[in-house]
Amino acid sequence: MSEISVLGAGAFGTALAISLARTGRDIHLWARSEGAASEMQKRRENTGRLPGKPFPESLHVTSDLPQATKAPILLLAVPMQQLARFAEENKTLFQHKTLVTCCKGVDLSSDRGPLAVLEDTVPSATVAILSGPSFAVDIADGLPTALTLAARDNTHVKELQSRLSTDNIRLYSSLDPLGVEFGGALKNVIAIACGLAIGAGFGESARAALMTRGFAEMQRLAFKLGADPTTLSGLSGFGDLVLTCTSAKSRNYSHGLKLGQGAQIDPSVTVEGVATAKAVVHLSQTLGVDMPITSAVTQIINGTVSISEAVEMLLSRPLKRE
Repeated sequence: MSEISVLGAGAFGTALAISLARTGRDIHLWARSEGAASEMQKRRENTGRLPGKPFPESLHVTSDLPQATKAPILLLAVPMQQLARFAEENKTLFQHKTLVTCCKGVDLSSDRGPLAVLEDTVPSATVAILSGPSFAVDIADGLPTALTLAARDNTHVKELQSRLSTDNIRLYSSLDPLGVEFGGALKNVIAIACGLAIGAGFGESARAALMTRGFAEMQRLAFKLGADPTTLSGLSGFGDLVLTCTSAKSRNYSHGLKLGQGAQIDPSVTVEGVATAKAVVHLSQTLGVDMPITSAVTQIINGTVSISEAVEMLLSRPLKRE
């Protein structure tokens, strides 16, 4: 029996499984599609989501969820907007397991982050969250990566930190899972804004301003929710913000870039920041938190304002002290 299974064979889940399997441990990677699982097991790579990244011998691919969930540690690498349903449908398999959520975002139907979704759905499970600046291709290539692993219990997070660290993934521990999950979620919205700015031709200075003021929005909401102020300045907040706002490898930044350029959007690509922006606007209004950039991004995505109108709204806001 594997000690660790990764549930979700997208690019990030596959990359995590590759890195973990390089340690020589037996790792199971679960794919929803039987055909896709069989193809990956045969070809020894994920040609659809992470081509050219060979699987170590100790990585086993399966579509048998009961088999995969025999492992005591389960890394859930499914899209945020599918997490609640996935956990509800399989909560009997997840009971008394250690569940590590690897997705970033806010659930549209409940305004909850991934940790709260799992805690509410599977109360008998021990829950943690893995987040931080990381691209799947870098992890799969064995390039050095630093991430944050957060849980509520210090003993538990230290044990997980040891088990999930690999030769190229350095894990820092945190006892503020709320700050980690919302840092990882909110930066995706700001990355879309930065992509919009570059795509529309507003320049690097505008992007720097959006990153800075966007980070202030992230802090305001996270603090209102009860997160530790220092968490947002770490890997899962500021670190992830820098990466996703400056690289075309980021799906959220690339999505904003295409919107700004007026280019065709591929509907098959999961862009977590789109749903997160809508959920966060609702959440911020409920909590009375001012988030003008997030609001502007949501209005652009919904088609209620143009990019130029959104910029005019942001620039015409009352002047204030930083």
